[in-house]
Amino acid sequence: MNFSRVFRLFVYQLVVFAIIGIASCNSTRSAFEAAKPRMPFDAVIVPGVPFDTAWSDVMRARVLWSHYLYTEGLTKNVIYSGSAVYSPYIESRIMAEYAKELGIPEENIFTEERAEHSTENVFYSYYLAKDLGMENIALATDPFQTKMVKSFAKKKKLDIAYVPAMFDVIGINYGGTSVNIDPSAARVENFVPLPEREGFFKRFAGTMGKNLKYQPNEITQANMKYN
Repeated sequence: MNFSRVFRLFVYQLVVFAIIGIASCNSTRSAFEAAKPRMPFDAVIVPGVPFDTAWSDVMRARVLWSHYLYTEGLTKNVIYSGSAVYSPYIESRIMAEYAKELGIPEENIFTEERAEHSTENVFYSYYLAKDLGMENIALATDPFQTKMVKSFAKKKKLDIAYVPAMFDVIGINYGGTSVNIDPSAARVENFVPLPEREGFFKRFAGTMGKNLKYQPNEITQANMKYN
């Protein structure tokens, strides 16, 4: 991976965790408590993060949180979402591999492999879940990203709950947990990163959910289910 791409990934992680660091623990816990009446969920959606040679702190937190929700019986399935966007690895497959190593059964793991923005993670995964017969759906990611996509989900009338990651819970239950995987199955040949395929304004439109490439009737388990 070249220096500029590594730098972008570093900045991404730094900015996210800077904002997460000032997020209110009380509001995160309140959101979790508000979602309790709907638990257990049929599935939780976990948006992807760029991958290099090992999981970043952001990806680690999201995968471990999904594992916690599954092992505690708070969700029946997990849908990891994300295409190969900034690095030549399909983010959802990478997360699925980590989840399998942690112990989530393969039959309870699904991937959505087209999303290139947070809004697409939610939209495509929501309708993938519907196509799989899942009705009770939640978004399980960090507090910052949760806040980012809430207005989009409301605008699109997605019936979705929110269970943002509680980092104290992750710390208590997982401590220094580290997992190794073989990422080769998620690698894309002849990869072209998103900034080389789309200009800034088109990418910004995608971030805002204004550039959806697929509609609900085009999102099927046949081409998105994890195998």
